[in-house]
Amino acid sequence: MKTKIVAIGNSRGIRIPKHLLERSGLTGEVELVAREGTLLVRAVKQSRAAWADAFRAMATRHDDRLIDEPRPSSEWDDSEWTW
Repeated sequence: MKTKIVAIGNSRGIRIPKHLLERSGLTGEVELVAREGTLLVRAVKQSRAAWADAFRAMATRHDDRLIDEPRPSSEWDDSEWTW
């Protein structure tokens, strides 16, 4: 499919037909990557998207415990620190 680059204020843009967006599954925020002669539009990877699954897997392996034992509070903790 061909389209034209159009002026949008001081920027330029392209119109993406609805059926192409639906087919790609792109919604919301996207990432643009410029390569030689190519402009790639892709979904933004959420930086912590897989954390919940990783934590569940750790719990299954009983690998979700503290590495260090908790330490008793110090005088500084009791007198200087404000929670």
